[in-house]
Amino acid sequence: MEIEQQCQMAKQASGAIAACSTADKNAALLAMADALDGAHAAILLANHADIQNGQSSGLSTALLDRLRLTEDRLLGVANSLRDIVALPDPVGRVATGFRRPNGLQIIQQSVPIGVIGIIYEARPNVTVDAIGLAIKSGNAVVLRGSQSASHTNRALVDVLVAAAAPWIPDGAVQLLQDTSRDGVSVFLGMRDCIDVMIPRGGAGLIQRVVHEATMPTIETGEGVCHVYVDDQANVDQALAIVLNAKTQRPSVCNACETVLVHESLAHWVPTLVGALVERGVTVRGCPGVQACHQQVVPAQDSDWGTEYLDLIVAMKLVPSCDAAIQHINHYGSKHSEVIVSDAYASITAFTNRVDASAVLVNASSRFTDGGEFGFGTEMGISTQKLHVRGPVGLHHLTTTKYIVYGTGQVRQ
Repeated sequence: MEIEQQCQMAKQASGAIAACSTADKNAALLAMADALDGAHAAILLANHADIQNGQSSGLSTALLDRLRLTEDRLLGVANSLRDIVALPDPVGRVATGFRRPNGLQIIQQSVPIGVIGIIYEARPNVTVDAIGLAIKSGNAVVLRGSQSASHTNRALVDVLVAAAAPWIPDGAVQLLQDTSRDGVSVFLGMRDCIDVMIPRGGAGLIQRVVHEATMPTIETGEGVCHVYVDDQANVDQALAIVLNAKTQRPSVCNACETVLVHESLAHWVPTLVGALVERGVTVRGCPGVQACHQQVVPAQDSDWGTEYLDLIVAMKLVPSCDAAIQHINHYGSKHSEVIVSDAYASITAFTNRVDASAVLVNASSRFTDGGEFGFGTEMGISTQKLHVRGPVGLHHLTTTKYIVYGTGQVRQ
């Protein structure tokens, strides 16, 4: 099926899904979750084919991890659909209402955006998250996954669409069959059908979408995330936070890529480096960090702005909290930044001055996540400043309209 035809089908279905009741949308989501639970064997078989193809084509360890589904990951995405069911329906909420002196009653009410396009790489869990969020927010969705996940995405969409069919209009969920580079250009030109485009993947994909899209975009950026360990930090707490932020799942965008340590804690750096090395992490450090541990690799200038998505971390000693803030604002990607400190002055300066979608105090960067924020799941982490910043959750997939009630008023 042609890209244009699939986008047009989604546009035609958008009015019907926008009118779906909360009960119907929730019934569809619960049926989808149950169907996923019953289809593990078929989905994992399809995923195995993608993993084998990825290994043959030389996909990196990080991309293979993003691509891989397991029983636990499938249970997790099914439960994320159930979490969305538990959230209030964002459609129809009244943001504000007021009456003018002339008697006009004006209400600002939330409505679905219409048709959401999403272009993403490798991660098949995004397929489930995007469909679930689109349905609950009353939007049609057109998905363009990567060729590397084509078997898995097809298996997932087949299961989900069949399960939701009794409640959701036909055509509201589309998975593009064309995964070519030229196909992306066609998709990005479908302004008449797609109301907003969301890229989710590496820097190259994101920048291409932002520059070529003819429709508005929600830019989900790469994650060059930092942990700054202040001179007033609890070092035991700092050690646990750094290890979690770097090693709990290094292939995701909210993993830590650079650790900044106040130079007064140089005596503690060998403990930190040793713990990272024990977990298989390669540490690329400034000269001061190199002097602390023999297994530290010299850092290059390019390391400070690199999203590794792997068991690699850059580490630098800094003379002050102010220096850490300057480093982060220069090299960071405006995603998630962490300070570990017990000093009010440092925490206040960091939270006020660091330019990022999320700033965490004494907590791992891995918490920047739609599920962890209570959004059920997310479309991605937006690093732009309009119209949404941070995890893109259910309520961010609506816009508003003004409804004006009169009693015959005319303007003089």
